[in-house]
Amino acid sequence: MITKVAAFYQFAALPDYRELREPLRAFCADLWLKGSVLLAGEGINGTIAGAPEAIDAFAHELAHGVLFGGRLDNLELKFSTAEAMPFGRLKVRLKKEIVTLGDEAADPTRQVGTYIDASEWNALIAAPDTLVLDTRNAFEVAMGTFEGAVDPDIKSFGQFKEFAAEKLDPAKHRKIAMFCTGGIRCEKASAHLLARGFAEVYHLKGGILKYLEAVPEAQSRWRGECFVFDERVALGHGLREHGLQQIGLRERDKDAARDE
Repeated sequence: MITKVAAFYQFAALPDYRELREPLRAFCADLWLKGSVLLAGEGINGTIAGAPEAIDAFAHELAHGVLFGGRLDNLELKFSTAEAMPFGRLKVRLKKEIVTLGDEAADPTRQVGTYIDASEWNALIAAPDTLVLDTRNAFEVAMGTFEGAVDPDIKSFGQFKEFAAEKLDPAKHRKIAMFCTGGIRCEKASAHLLARGFAEVYHLKGGILKYLEAVPEAQSRWRGECFVFDERVALGHGLREHGLQQIGLRERDKDAARDE
């Protein structure tokens, strides 16, 4: 049986996130879902897998159910499939941030960069005045990235603000186009740069995963594979599994990298 995978996030005010943990865990367990969900006062972030009808019920509950009471009305949600269950268990964890940057001024509920659809991304990054910036961790970039993208060479997303302070200049870098796996890191990164006075900040809506799903391989400017935070390890165009089981990334590495 095909396993359906849902990757999702939304920045939204969830002051009751601690009280949401157990009801959400129980709802997922009743549907026999596995994966990882992060809850914080700023929103929700996760990837889960299960039977197609169970994933559909879960997605409906997030967006329309009583648990969140309509607060997840702009959920960024992407579906893919796996040949086997890509997670060993279910985890619902409480965090200070759903993606860790450590900058209180970077609030995606107040301001974020301009979203660019996958169909318009190639033209943006081909422009000579655009600085294309990969906001992911170094080992992810090594597996694949867009042509000409700058690698910040960071071990975790929390180091992005140091990279920006040292290497980026609002007076020099007038037009920045950034991307990440699913879009969530760019929400924080673009909010951070805007708060620092950068004029034009764009980010790929839906991230690399949406691009690989929507853009034909013949037209693609993506090179390599896209790391994902489950046992599939990497996905290619059409969100096909690439099964890179020999790259030395096990649960410890993936948990350390779970900024996405």
